[in-house]
This record gives sequence, C-alpha cells and structure tokens, in this order.
Amino acid sequence: MRNFKFSIRGNNYEVDILRLEGNQAEIEVNGTTYCVEIERKRIESKTPILVRSAMPNSNISVSEAKMTSGEKSALSQVTAPLPGNIMQIFVKPGDKVKRGDKLIIYEAMKMENNLVAEKDGTVKSIKINVGDSVSQGDLLIEME
Repeated sequence: MRNFKFSIRGNNYEVDILRLEGNQAEIEVNGTTYCVEIERKRIESKTPILVRSAMPNSNISVSEAKMTSGEKSALSQVTAPLPGNIMQIFVKPGDKVKRGDKLIIYEAMKMENNLVAEKDGTVKSIKINVGDSVSQGDLLIEME
C-alpha cells in the first residue's frame, strides 16, 4: 500500500493506493474508498535511433564503398562508406592495381578499415591525404 499527500487548490488530501491491477486502482482519499481508472501516456524518447548497415568484415571492397561509374566516362569513384579519418594511402596516381589490392586504411567508429580494389584498373587521382577527415559518401579515389 502506497501513501501520497496531494494539495489541490489549497485543499490537502491523503491518498492511499489499496489495490492496483492493470489500469484500475482502488484508492482511499481522506477515508473514502474510490475505484479509479489510471490513464498512462506513453512517453516517446527524444533520442534518435541510428540504424547502420552491418559490415561483414574490415576488408571493405570498392563496391561496398559505393563504387559508381561516371555516365560519360569509364572512371570509377571510390567513396567513403562511413565517416572517418584517413590513416594510410597505399597507391598514387598512375599506379596499376589488381582486384584485392589494398588502397586505403582509414579509421571509422574506432576501428581500422581496409578499402580494397574490387577490379583491376589504374589510379587516376587521389582526392584525400593522410590525416584527412571524411564524411560518408566523400570521394576518395578515381580509377580508370
């Protein structure tokens, strides 16, 4: 049994909860028993829920890094799959790469991630430097 004291419009009330089942309660107010229905409002959290796609392992292929082909050219663009910091770059413009070659190591979500080439090609340009912070979708490397 719970006991509460209320002051409503200057009047003092002593309320005892005698029984509580679901949304029905039997209460006693200043010696008189009442059966009341309790209305409970659902309070929604103001904190947004972030949903991220699961990454199968730390070797992220170019296709998982949103590799896109230009409509008018044969350039492939490697973009950042997650926000992070560039830690190491293994290629330079003009380098020929084969499928599976490591292109970049970058830190995202406190983990080191490897970007690897999904297909053979030649590095045309590198749009980032070691130590740069990148956002999701930022262009990192262009390949032919």
